[in-house]
Amino acid sequence: MGKISGRIITHEKEFLGTIEFDSSSGLITNVSESIESDSRKFSEDCIIFPGFGDIHIHAREDVSGKHCYKEDFISAGKAAVGGAVLHVADMPNNPVPPIDDSSYDSKNALTKKSAIHITLYAGIGPNTKPLSKKVPYKVFMGPSIGELFFEDNAGLENVIRHYKGQDVSFHCEDPEILTANKEKPTHEERRPKEAETLATDFALSLIEKYELKGKLCHYSTKDGLQKIIAAKKRGINVSCEVTPTHLMFDTDMLTETNHKWFQMNPPLRGREDREAMVKGILDGHIDFLATDHAPHSIEEKLKGTSGISQLDTYGLFVTYMILKLGIPLQTIAKICAKNPGDFVKPYLPEKYGKGFGEINKGYAANFSILNLKKPFVFQKSMIKSKSGWSPFEGFEFPGSIEAVYFLGEELNAERI
Repeated sequence: MGKISGRIITHEKEFLGTIEFDSSSGLITNVSESIESDSRKFSEDCIIFPGFGDIHIHAREDVSGKHCYKEDFISAGKAAVGGAVLHVADMPNNPVPPIDDSSYDSKNALTKKSAIHITLYAGIGPNTKPLSKKVPYKVFMGPSIGELFFEDNAGLENVIRHYKGQDVSFHCEDPEILTANKEKPTHEERRPKEAETLATDFALSLIEKYELKGKLCHYSTKDGLQKIIAAKKRGINVSCEVTPTHLMFDTDMLTETNHKWFQMNPPLRGREDREAMVKGILDGHIDFLATDHAPHSIEEKLKGTSGISQLDTYGLFVTYMILKLGIPLQTIAKICAKNPGDFVKPYLPEKYGKGFGEINKGYAANFSILNLKKPFVFQKSMIKSKSGWSPFEGFEFPGSIEAVYFLGEELNAERI
C-alpha cells in the first residue's frame, strides 16, 4: 500500500487530505480529508492533481519505423513523464496510418513499450470505414503531414457519413482556402483565420448531421470559438482543445530568427485571438489543454516544417497558466485531467479500473504534483523528446514539477 497527502485539487473541490493506493493494482483504495501521519506529505506549496492527460500528440512510431528518428513510443513516454503527463492520445498521420483493424492493432502493439498509457486515434481518409471496435478517430480537413486529408468538403462528407455516432476529432482548416492562399509570402497568410472558421462551420454541420461526438483540435481563432460556443448552446455534442503555444504566443512576437520554430498548423494568430483563447478557458468553453506535440527534428524545422515539440513542458506550462494567466485550480484539474480522462475512458483496458482524471476510489493512482512556489528554468538538456528542441529553452516558469505517479509508482523521466 502507498499513501500520499497534501493539498488536493480535483475538478470538483480543493481539500487537505490523504490518498491511499494499492501498489500491486495501481488503483486508489481510499481518499480521506485528513493528513495521515504515515503518508508521504507534500508541502503546502504543492498541489496534488489527478494525473494529467495530453490527448493530442504525434509520437511518430508505426510499423514502418520510418519516423522513429523524430520520436517513438519510448521517447514520447519519457517526454510525457518529464512534463507530468500520465497518458497521451496519439494521432494517426503515419507512413502506415492506422485506418482499419489490422493496421490499428499492429500500431497499438507498439505502444506497450511506453512507460505510460497511450490511446491511439484511427485515421479517417478517402475511402476509409469505421473499425469493428470502438476507437477515437481523427480527420484532417486540409493538407497536413501525411496522406490522410481531403481535397474538398464533398469528399469529406462522402466518407464521414459512414461514421455516424462515432468519436471524431477534426483538424479544422478549409482545403479550398488553403489552396487559394498557397502562394502568399508568409505561413500565417497561407493559412489564414478564414480557413479555420469556414472549416468550423462545416465540421459543426457534420457533427450535428451525423450525430458525432465531435472535437475540434488545437483551436486558435476568436470568431471560430464563438461558433463553437453557439453550437454547444444549441445542444451539439462538440468539445475543443487549445495548445500552450496559442495561449502564450501570438504574431506580435514573431521575428526573422524565430518564425521557423513557431511555424505550426494552425499558425499563431494575433493578440486578440490569443486573449480569446485564455478567456475561453476562464469562461469554461475550452475543454482540453492539448499540446499537438509535433517532434520534428531541428534540421526539419530549419527547412520550414510545421509543428512544435512541447510535451516535455506540459506540467511546467500549467504553472504558467495558474500563476500568470490566472486559471483557477479546479479549471486546471478539469481541462488537464478530468476531461482527458473522460475522453479516453471508453477505450481503456480493465486494469485501469474506473479510469483516469479523478482522485476517487477505484481510479488509477495517477498524480501530477506541482510546486507553485519554486520557479524553474527549463534547459535544452532536459528535453526527452527525440526532437531535441523546445520553444521554451531557457524560459523560467513560475512553478515546477514536484513528483509524478503512474499506477501508484513514482516515475522519473531520467530513469524510465
